[in-house]
Amino acid sequence: MRNMKSVGWEIRFGLFLVLLSALLYFIHYVIFRDSHHILIYMLGDIAFVPIEVLLVALVLHRLLNMREKRAMLNKLNMVIGAFFSEVGRDLLAYFSEYDPKLDKIRKELVITDKWSEQEFRDINKRLKNYDYEVDIRDVDLEHLRNSLIGHRNFLLRLLENPNLLEHESFTDLLWAVFHLTEELAKRGDLKQLPDTDYKHLSGDIKRTYTLLIHEWLDYMRHLKDNYPYLFSLAMRTNPFDQDASPIIR
Repeated sequence: MRNMKSVGWEIRFGLFLVLLSALLYFIHYVIFRDSHHILIYMLGDIAFVPIEVLLVALVLHRLLNMREKRAMLNKLNMVIGAFFSEVGRDLLAYFSEYDPKLDKIRKELVITDKWSEQEFRDINKRLKNYDYEVDIRDVDLEHLRNSLIGHRNFLLRLLENPNLLEHESFTDLLWAVFHLTEELAKRGDLKQLPDTDYKHLSGDIKRTYTLLIHEWLDYMRHLKDNYPYLFSLAMRTNPFDQDASPIIR
């Protein structure tokens, strides 16, 4: 009902503007008695309408969409920040602790405020060839399960956010974490699993670990570019920095 009233109001307003324009043209004719002059300017105004439509409908509309999308991505990065504060950073630190090859890339992941955009791109490229491996036999699966189950409601609330559709890689990460949570929650005694189960869970952990690192790098780049004070704390709590400390020295 409200929509019909809104449309009705817009139609009445449009008719009012058309009648007002006709009235002004009529007054012009009454005063100057020059229909030729009126027609010239009327045709000139009408001829400009397609260009005006082009500017408004395409150019301006696209600029507004870009601005709206940028604002939405900034809000989404707040969600990503909440994820890493609540779950992601600890999960990344835990998995990396059991990465037997971590020393090969650890130093490269110690991000500083001197990093340029190119350095972020370079490390992302190098990490594409890295073999993300977590030695599942050393992982305390019961501890991991309890921790993830404790954050299950938080993960579900994040997945309910419709804006996540605009950030596919982070959505993939959330689904990977949630899937790992479900896989662990459905099992009983995690200390007495067959090799096939260990292999399956190892693949789930590897998927999560891989997505975590790449998403963490993108998030760190976003903080460096937009929120220096948050980036400062993120550097001081870097899960890959063995000397990391929230204390400013």
